[in-house]
Amino acid sequence: MVLSFEQAGDLLDELAESFPEALFDGLNGGVNLQEDAVPDQEFPKGQVYILGEYCNDLLGRYINLYYGSFAAMAENEDWTGEDWEQELRQTLSHELTHHMEGRSGLHALDDKDEAEMASWQEEYGESDS
Repeated sequence: MVLSFEQAGDLLDELAESFPEALFDGLNGGVNLQEDAVPDQEFPKGQVYILGEYCNDLLGRYINLYYGSFAAMAENEDWTGEDWEQELRQTLSHELTHHMEGRSGLHALDDKDEAEMASWQEEYGESDS
């Protein structure tokens, strides 16, 4: 099942409202659902997608989630509505953790992400697309 962009946006809004308001402090650019699909360039096309990212740049602090990446995975893995909810919640939680750690000067999740990417690179990075 592939939700429409609007359906995914409504679900993301509902999920965001379920998180404590304090987690959004300092997130001046908010949480944005972008239409793009963002395949990770370090892997063969279509194997790994970037679902979201925490940004801290000249525009401020904000989170982008990529609808197209979720939709591609949903189509490839035959997601249900519950899968959409779980993946959106997990990705938003992950990016909010980056935000909170960034504000605190911590980097444990960055370190974990780097180790996970290295593991995926070993598994998938050798293949040609």
